Amino acid sequence: MAEPPTGASSRSAQAHGRRANRRSYHDGAQVNGYVDDPYHRIRRAVAARLMVDGVPGGRPVLELGCGPRSMLDPAALPGPLVVADMAETALGAARRAADGAALAVCLDATRGLPFRAGSFAGLLTGELIEHVYDPLALLHECHRVLAPGGLLVLTTPNLAPAQDRLAFLAGRAPRQVDPLHPYLWLHIRPFTASLLRQVLRRAGFAPLAIRSNEVGWRLPGGRWVTSRLLARLAPGLGGSLICAARRTAQPPSPRGTVHPNSA
Repeated sequence: MAEPPTGASSRSAQAHGRRANRRSYHDGAQVNGYVDDPYHRIRRAVAARLMVDGVPGGRPVLELGCGPRSMLDPAALPGPLVVADMAETALGAARRAADGAALAVCLDATRGLPFRAGSFAGLLTGELIEHVYDPLALLHECHRVLAPGGLLVLTTPNLAPAQDRLAFLAGRAPRQVDPLHPYLWLHIRPFTASLLRQVLRRAGFAPLAIRSNEVGWRLPGGRWVTSRLLARLAPGLGGSLICAARRTAQPPSPRGTVHPNSA
C-alpha cells in the first residue's frame, strides 16, 4: 500500500480538511442531530459494548472525537475516562453530559496526540477516521498512545453496504462518495470491511471483530427497511463498520513510515 504524499500539497490538503471539519462540527449541533437516531444509537451502543467487554484494566480509556456526548459510561469502565475533541463547545457539552466523571482534553487528532506512549488501556473513536487525510498516521498515533495489548474500537461508515453494492453494478456511485451530500462530502477516506482490516494491520493492530448496526434498504417510496439480524450475520453488508482491534507488541511495519498529519 503506497504511503500518502508529503510536502506542500499534502499539508495544504490536510489544512483544508481541518478547516472544513471545524466549520461543520465546531458546536456539536450536527452530531447532536443524529446521536439519538436509531441507526447511530445502535452503532454507538455496539461500539461501547466492545470497549467495555474487551478493555484491560489499570489505565485510562480515551474517546477520541467524542463530540457533545461520549459513547461510554465512565462507571462501566475499569479505569478513568478521557474525552477529547477539537471543538471546544462540543467538548464542554460532553464534559457536562459525563457529570464531571470524565477528563476533557481539547485537541486536533490530525496534529498528533498530546499523550505519552502507552498511556491508555483503550481508545474509542467513532466516525472520525473517514474525515482525516492520512488515516494511517492517525492509527499510528493510536498505536503509540495505547499500552501493549490495549484495545482500539472504531466506527466508520461502510463504503459497500448491501444496497450500494447493487447500485454500483447499475452504474450509480455509492452514497459515501457523494460530493453534493450536506455532510458526506467530508468523508474523504471511506472504508470497506476488508480495507479497514488491512489498514489496521499495517498500523500494528490485530483485528478482533467486525460488527455492524443494521443492514438497510430504501424502498421506492423512500421508506427504509432494516435488519439487525442480517447485520450480525454479514456485518460487511451493514451501514456502519464497528471494529475492535488489539494493539500488538511489535511497532508498525517499517514500510509504514509515519507521515505527520500536521500542517
